[in-house]
Amino acid sequence: MSHVGAPRGRTCSRTLRSVALLTTGVLALPTLSACTSETDGSEAAAAAAPDIAATHRDGVKQGGSVRWAIDTMPATLNAFQADADAATGRIADAVLPSLFRIDKSGRPQRNPDYLESAKIVEREPKQVVLYKLNQQAVWSDGREIGAPDFVAQWHALRGKDSAFWTARNAGYERIEKIERGANDLEVRVTFNKPYADWKSLFTPLYPKEVTGKPNAFNDGARTALKKTAGPFTLKKVDRKSKQVTLVRDPRWWGQPAKLSSLVLSAVPRSKRAAELAAGKLDLAEIDSGAAKRIALAVKDKGSGGQALTHGPGSETTPASALRSWALAHGSDEEQAELAQEARKANAEAVQQYATEQSGLSGILVRKSLEPAYTQLALNGESGPLADERVRRAVARALDRKELAETVLKPLDLPAKPPGSHLALAGQQAYADSSRALGKQDTHEALALLADAGWTPGGAVKKDDGTKAGSAGERKKAAGENGEDGGTTDESDESTTDEKRAEHGLHGQEADRAASAKKRDADAADDAVSDEGLYIVGDDKPGRTAPRSESAGHILAPATVAALQTTALLRQAAAVDDTDTARQAVKAAQDSQDRPGGMAGAYAPRGTAAPAPSGAKGSASASPVPVGGPLGKEGKPLTLRFVLPAGEGTESLRAVGERISRMLDRVGISTEVTKVADDSYFKDHIASGDYDLALYSWPASPYPATDGRPIYAKPVPASDGSLLVEQNYTRVGTDHIDQLFQRAAAELDEKTSRDLVRQADARIWAAAGSIPLYQRPQLVAVKPGLVNAGAFGFAAPRYEDIGWEKPGDAGPNSHKKK
Repeated sequence: MSHVGAPRGRTCSRTLRSVALLTTGVLALPTLSACTSETDGSEAAAAAAPDIAATHRDGVKQGGSVRWAIDTMPATLNAFQADADAATGRIADAVLPSLFRIDKSGRPQRNPDYLESAKIVEREPKQVVLYKLNQQAVWSDGREIGAPDFVAQWHALRGKDSAFWTARNAGYERIEKIERGANDLEVRVTFNKPYADWKSLFTPLYPKEVTGKPNAFNDGARTALKKTAGPFTLKKVDRKSKQVTLVRDPRWWGQPAKLSSLVLSAVPRSKRAAELAAGKLDLAEIDSGAAKRIALAVKDKGSGGQALTHGPGSETTPASALRSWALAHGSDEEQAELAQEARKANAEAVQQYATEQSGLSGILVRKSLEPAYTQLALNGESGPLADERVRRAVARALDRKELAETVLKPLDLPAKPPGSHLALAGQQAYADSSRALGKQDTHEALALLADAGWTPGGAVKKDDGTKAGSAGERKKAAGENGEDGGTTDESDESTTDEKRAEHGLHGQEADRAASAKKRDADAADDAVSDEGLYIVGDDKPGRTAPRSESAGHILAPATVAALQTTALLRQAAAVDDTDTARQAVKAAQDSQDRPGGMAGAYAPRGTAAPAPSGAKGSASASPVPVGGPLGKEGKPLTLRFVLPAGEGTESLRAVGERISRMLDRVGISTEVTKVADDSYFKDHIASGDYDLALYSWPASPYPATDGRPIYAKPVPASDGSLLVEQNYTRVGTDHIDQLFQRAAAELDEKTSRDLVRQADARIWAAAGSIPLYQRPQLVAVKPGLVNAGAFGFAAPRYEDIGWEKPGDAGPNSHKKK
């Protein structure tokens, strides 16, 4: 499944995340501890484990090559430039030093091939980290890796020299100085500000020849890497054939690479199934459609393509086949020629599909959960979603479990929605903070919308002061038609049914309207005064609306007011587990269930009876009738939902359609716009041209650093625009920013993680981003290829990837590690 605009790749994601969300409202979140569930999500964590046919190196034969699909040719080989992508990251991981590698739980671990040790040796008065390098670590020209390489990279990335075209400087700007330690193998790094994510620095590490001069950094490293230090080295970048060839590095001091070469081939995802079937690829990430084709190929294996019930021609009926034959052999020569061409093309397509299915029958599919989640983004810059109550209502209308199951259940992967924006199940910083916003609840969504002024009938435009069927209306209509309206008496009861029908009012309806008018007049003296109350849809708060005005002017019903109070109490209880808070929620619910509703709630005449109990809180249950789309001041509540239209994004569009249906249940209309993949992110997400959108963010081992630009509060620029960094929802608060700052500067790891969780709870409450599901990771693998596949969080160990020795295949050779 392709998610347009979603940053891909571990190194790339850190680069992109580092380039250049309950504001004030009804609920404040004083602490985090009461609204998070600190759990690693064991089921989802297990599903995210690598599925790579883990095999000991002794069982991997020496030599051979692997053809690995990448999305596009890398625009640059410099991972710190803005246009670095997943291919850039993959190459850097294989040929350059990574001081810390990411394990299967998404945690950074010291890489012994480069570091004997790395730790904080001083905290006061300033943080000092001492790196002790592996004495065998050298660049491909034989020069030792050392302090000069650290210094050059710091100077290039710290952001003080504009001659270096860098995409990020996170962490490097906090370094005060870098010095040689007691010997050439020691590097002392002193920080002018404490930095919790110091392990993220100097990975990848480039030689000083690349980072020491702007020209080499900006241009030289885009197309070539003359010096490397990894199990592989770069041999060739062939843009004509769209291949990058890596070969075993003879100077590598670690365990030698099993493969002689690794060929990265740029193949669009839509063509990977065909390339795999033809034997032109050995390893390729695929979408759910290709995975389904492979599963069908395995099921149909041995049929020779003669009994395929899927693919081209599978929907041909006997009647359509007969018609096609008749046209091809008919007397109309032009029609016959066209029909014959169509039959020939169809036959060729059927044969090609059958051949591909035969080739795919031997392909394996490795499955895990990708270290990335897909979210519903709510643009809070303007329009209805600028109101946090509307954003929360959208979130409360969503059944995230159902949406996750739409994508993951068919793949037999756990469909547990993520509980965090900043970490995923299995990571140390993970905690389910979604309680800060709440689960799906139709009633509470309606209550939030009513509180924001969006009500049933609110989309009805104001009338001009006349009444349906009145003399004024008839006179106006007559005037528009050039007729004399006459002097019809408004109280004339002799009007015929025919005349009433001409003005859109049936005789029986008129009688009921007259009776209702009389009852209103009789009870006017006993009615509760509307003075000082805000009438939804009115221009001026406090103005009393006549009883006979249109349905667009109605006060919030008592049942909605009661539910609103209960909703707010429940949300407050999410951050306050005291008995007092629980009792307040119970009291509110009890009073809501009593006849007459909550004490003190005002219900104007005509308010509908409360919905039957049992409908509450279930997306599948019948929701509270909303009388059609909600509106305010004559405008319907309609949100622009932008989705990609390209091939491979079918799953994303299916999720979008389900979201639209869920929102429709609470009266929120969506205007779905499908746009080209290449403009989806750039022209819509990044520019803010959307209300709702689906896109993904990768998880990070360093959430304090990498999460900040995504959820930072936008600030006004001198030209009046907003500087949003990577916060494309435009929703943020000062408090969230402060929590990120504190987490990044906290050297105690547990305290830093707690601050990250607090920031995540605030992000949930702001409701600018609603995580829906962790993305599936599906990788097609040629049989016999081991230590490669769906890596999950884990960084590939390139030197162990290879082909299984003959006779070593067994029941344990393809198990998850």
